[in-house]
Amino acid sequence: MVVRTWVSLGALVAACSAFYFSIGDATKAVDIKAGHQKALACQTCHGLDGRSKLPEAPNLSGQTEVYLTKALKDFRSGARKNDMMSLVAPTLKDEDIADLAAYFSAIPVTVGTPPK
Repeated sequence: MVVRTWVSLGALVAACSAFYFSIGDATKAVDIKAGHQKALACQTCHGLDGRSKLPEAPNLSGQTEVYLTKALKDFRSGARKNDMMSLVAPTLKDEDIADLAAYFSAIPVTVGTPPK
């Protein structure tokens, strides 16, 4: 037995439009170029390229977006502590965190084997 479901053209267009605009909103929230601009405030410790300039600051380039987002939100909430980040993170909005995480995670990291 074959069951066929007919969808009106109007319903199909409405569904596709809703999907398109929901994707647009999600991608709009993550802006690598905006993250690059926001990362200027991070360069003293983490470097603009995400490679740490200070021994106590971690490298951010190549970290996953999920990890960076969680770390920044944890610093912002106080669940994770660091003297410098405790001053910086509370000022970050969700959009800032998303942009910074997108930027630093997009920086390629190459790894090689040590010389023998």
